[in-house]
Amino acid sequence: MNNIKNILFYFLVTGVFLYVMYAIVEKGELQEVNKITSVVTHKDSSGFDQIKSTLVHNLEHPLAILLLQIITIIVTARIFSFFFRKIGQPSVIGEIIAGIFLGPSFVGYYFPEFSHFLFPKESIPNLQFLSQVGLILFMFIVGMELDLKILRKKASEAIIISHASIIFPFALGMGLAYFLYENYAPDNVNFLSFALFTGIAMSITAFPVLARIVQERQLSKTKLGALVITCAAADDITAWCILAAVIAIVKAGSVVSSVYTIAMAIGYVILMLKVIQPFLKRIGDVYSKQDSLSKPVVAIFFATLLLSSYVTEVIGIHALFGAFMAGVIMPPNLHFRNIFVEKVEDISLVLLLPLFFVATGLKTQIGLLNDFHLWQVCGVIITVAITGKFLGSALAAKYTGQTWKESLTVGALMNTRGLMELVVLNIGFDLGVLSPEIFAMMVIMALVTTFMTGPALDLINYVFKEKPQELIDEDSPRKYKILFSFGDPERGKSMVHLANSLVHKYQNESTVSAMHLRLSNELHQYNMLELERENFRPIKREAAKLDLPIQTLFKPTLDIDKEIVETANEGSYDLLIIGMGPSIFEGSFLGKMIGITSKIINPEKFYNTITGKENIVEGTTFNSRINNIIKTTKGSLGIFIDKGLIKVEVVFIPILSLADAFILDYAHRVIHNNGARVKIIDAVGVIQNNIAFQNMINAIEQQYPMHLSFLSENKIDKEFLSQTDIMILSMDSWKRLMDGRSEWLINSPSVLVVKP
Repeated sequence: MNNIKNILFYFLVTGVFLYVMYAIVEKGELQEVNKITSVVTHKDSSGFDQIKSTLVHNLEHPLAILLLQIITIIVTARIFSFFFRKIGQPSVIGEIIAGIFLGPSFVGYYFPEFSHFLFPKESIPNLQFLSQVGLILFMFIVGMELDLKILRKKASEAIIISHASIIFPFALGMGLAYFLYENYAPDNVNFLSFALFTGIAMSITAFPVLARIVQERQLSKTKLGALVITCAAADDITAWCILAAVIAIVKAGSVVSSVYTIAMAIGYVILMLKVIQPFLKRIGDVYSKQDSLSKPVVAIFFATLLLSSYVTEVIGIHALFGAFMAGVIMPPNLHFRNIFVEKVEDISLVLLLPLFFVATGLKTQIGLLNDFHLWQVCGVIITVAITGKFLGSALAAKYTGQTWKESLTVGALMNTRGLMELVVLNIGFDLGVLSPEIFAMMVIMALVTTFMTGPALDLINYVFKEKPQELIDEDSPRKYKILFSFGDPERGKSMVHLANSLVHKYQNESTVSAMHLRLSNELHQYNMLELERENFRPIKREAAKLDLPIQTLFKPTLDIDKEIVETANEGSYDLLIIGMGPSIFEGSFLGKMIGITSKIINPEKFYNTITGKENIVEGTTFNSRINNIIKTTKGSLGIFIDKGLIKVEVVFIPILSLADAFILDYAHRVIHNNGARVKIIDAVGVIQNNIAFQNMINAIEQQYPMHLSFLSENKIDKEFLSQTDIMILSMDSWKRLMDGRSEWLINSPSVLVVKP
């Protein structure tokens, strides 16, 4: 009755007020006689033409153009970064090349009309301003990643190496400028400005990219990793201070004229370190124990960032230096830094920073290098850059007592330039110090020196091979090894229970390892150890409750699936367990549409097609990443579908083919180690018609007479499945259930699908 009242009231109120609004419009139109003297009509054009004209006008609106640019840039950057991660390169390389791809070097050259529509000249300033905001936020994050305490502890070695890695290439760069100035420097640019910018371009190191590579190579916890991170941090601080001075000199026109600017910059740095930093630290100490920060407190820190950037821009040493300094002086408290990185990082790295790559790409005209001599000059620039940075760092490292392998590794890592080089080059280009030809050559140099870091490290490791470890005594019993890889710690706790049910009474003859992988571009140097502890804390706590010894592996990586497989194969694990969660679109119309379109447009599927991995496991509902792991894993693989597993006391095992014989080993393990009750269904009469199968069953029954039972198919209903803890089955049985008895899977508890 109440529903009927509500409906009547709704229609009555809306009807009355719609009539009132209609009456107001009717009366109001009578007043148009005195207001409108001429009426523009479109009698000659059809309704479709009017709609078409409106749509064209809307498409060409500056806001629509900007939004289309951002969408295109983000999608292109994601695609290119995906493919470059697949070949073992940092995602930033893919994003830089995506920017060049969208610029005049490719899209503008082959599709000029589309390029003109997407990037009209009048829209470029808007794009550049947004990209500068992204850079300011990015430099703020870079500053926060630097740990000044580590710099103080390792100052002696780090400063020697980092300063040698700056002064050596800087001097070579100025020498190179002597030969380039006459033919390639822009008009009205003095030699000092050109030489200084060439020197700084040769000597910069990309700290963020270097830190990710150190993480991916598992060097973070080594003495070498700590040394090279410290060197890169010292290099970054020194290089940005030098760059600030160079900008001041360039804008002033001479060293003497720039003295006032440099003096103001020194005063600004002292103010930030001696006044602002203690103030921010006090705020950080007061609010360090709160789970979240109030908006006024957040506003203070963001105001510090923006004011710092504004002051350095006004002084004349660029807003990016101010953003960098604001990051450096942030409170050292990890809680604070994590909060601000979370607030800033996604909007900066995913949305705004790709705009900078495209803004760079629009300036990069590789087509200008249309002469063999120009490519020779480009080759000389690359050679000087590598020689100065690589040799300068390596020789200094060797002088401080490092081995040749460690010294060359330091040289290869310090030679990484990446995004930081592009920042310097864009500043030089915007100031008119670098010509378009030199700018294009320098961008290519930045790509080459960053791209070569991975292969150079591989070559160094190959040349300086470590001595093979001693062979394990063949008489010692081999341990049964389980590795489970988790993303979400809660799902990891369920995997602990599962692993425990398989080895609890065999702890002396078995090992259980928990692995957590993170994409390296999601990690930061300052919080990596804390993040590792945080993710493993629930796992260790759960293992302690079960009295299960557990080993932990934490690895940053470019490709999580590839790392899982390589770790499992190289470690010769007997069982690898991976998780598979439900899709967020499962069962929805959007999910079905995405499923259809993903078969047409999907970088992963396209990559699998061109690499010959398109048909991995036919007939399964596993996604492409699970299928990749299934194909490439050498040992046994368990695909765990967790539905809140907290105990393994009642286990359901369907037997659907002779190939399921190996599943009985898992039945034996959960009974012996966990005292579980195993309920088996011989759905198609496999056990009944096979003597070998029957003998295996009888052997388990004789040893554990009260723990094994058989079911008829008519008892497998929703109520029965709800009373079980886990279903263990082979991959072949999984496919058969998908085809004929999918209701078992829909109503099932947690599931472990095993590939032998």
